Amino acid sequence: MSTRLSLLVDLASLLTREVDFDALLSTAGERLAEALGADRATLWLVDAEQGDLVTRVAVLPELPALRQPIDRGIAGHVARTGEVVRLEDATLDPRFDPSADRATGYTSRSMLVAPIREDARSPIRGVVQLLNRKDGAFDADDERYLVALATQLARAIALTTLRAADAAGPGVTLRGPFNRIVGRSAPLTQVYERIALAAQTDATVLLRGETGVGKGLFARAIHVNSARQSGPFVVVDCTTLPAQLVESELFGHERGAFTGADRRVPGKVELAEKGTLFLDEIGDLPVDIQGKLLRFLQERTFERVGGRETLVADVRVVCATHRDLERFVADGRFREDLYYRVRVVEVDMPPLRARGGDEIEALAHHFADMYARRYGRPATHIDQNAMAALRAYTWPGNVRELEHWIESAVVLSPSGHVSTAHLPSRPRGDAPAAPEGLRIPVGLSLDQATELYIEATVAACDGNKTEAARRLGVGRNRVARLLKDKD
Repeated sequence: MSTRLSLLVDLASLLTREVDFDALLSTAGERLAEALGADRATLWLVDAEQGDLVTRVAVLPELPALRQPIDRGIAGHVARTGEVVRLEDATLDPRFDPSADRATGYTSRSMLVAPIREDARSPIRGVVQLLNRKDGAFDADDERYLVALATQLARAIALTTLRAADAAGPGVTLRGPFNRIVGRSAPLTQVYERIALAAQTDATVLLRGETGVGKGLFARAIHVNSARQSGPFVVVDCTTLPAQLVESELFGHERGAFTGADRRVPGKVELAEKGTLFLDEIGDLPVDIQGKLLRFLQERTFERVGGRETLVADVRVVCATHRDLERFVADGRFREDLYYRVRVVEVDMPPLRARGGDEIEALAHHFADMYARRYGRPATHIDQNAMAALRAYTWPGNVRELEHWIESAVVLSPSGHVSTAHLPSRPRGDAPAAPEGLRIPVGLSLDQATELYIEATVAACDGNKTEAARRLGVGRNRVARLLKDKD
């Protein structure tokens, strides 16, 4: 019984992470078979777009989907009718489809199959199928447990990105191969492939892209789909670390190392032991610390501040930046040897505007569903004019900005109907005016032109960084980071 209870807890935990859906279904099947003493377990999901059953929903070429028509077999029968089926010898049942056994060489005998849905009136999202109980036939207790588990699984799936486009209809919609990451556009295809391949190794990864494109989500996706998934995922935001405390934050310090150091404190490197260390905005790391980070990346050794003992850490490192590191290297602001060390595997993240209007629409619906649940609002409907405005906007703040706009719209629309009145002025179609007197010369890099524009916008706002950030559609921290660099 403890195994069965822990299965529910483990699956609930797994469904809150950026896990590869193929790995999710495989893990769930293995744990379910173990808990119920079955030889094999399969989680079939109803594909809302194609109308069939799928057991492996990853879209990468090396992870092909396994599909079955919904009008065939006992799993198909349960998916259509919602009936729970328990059989001592499935081959004697006229609904049994032997084609899978013939293709795999497996012999099905006892079988227990239940629909995945939140309650008897809810749409069916999939089917849980158990085969060949190891010590006899499945009994009534097994059936009650499986029905309860299928109900909890349906509720958990409702919190993932495996949600149907029409909540009232059956099945689920594949919005991407990783949970919590929505997107199936062509620009994301290479990103998914590289993330999946990088997760299989311990190579250092550099995620590059504009602020708000989701670099943190993909960093976690690398971690939770790697062999280190049971270890910690430790985040260091290099933009928020005071220069005098960066070394201590990364590598820890000994008691008495400096004024106020009244005890030994481990750094983020130690805390990430056996897991992944995510260095966000590594381009903002002070130059005088970059050499020590380089040594750690090369040798996995370090010393605490004020200490003499050389320590070793078994840590995988993932980095991210929106900076033009090549220009930083040329300007002497980033070490060239560190630059080559952090970009072993480089992944360029596309901005939202490059992913197309359909992706913007899919993300808008995803965030609307998420925040309607969070704030107890009715199902959200974004009307045609509002959606057209969202699709036409250029989204300088990328996915993060879109999420903030949709969250605001859900809060401001208690009826659940979102119109252009619930959107900020610019997504309604108003373009922000250029700061008065601004001249951007031809020949600048994108980073240089962006910095010049941000500086001019702050000046036009009389130095008010919050107002400048609002006009620019970016976070205040991005504005503050730029101005700090220019000081």
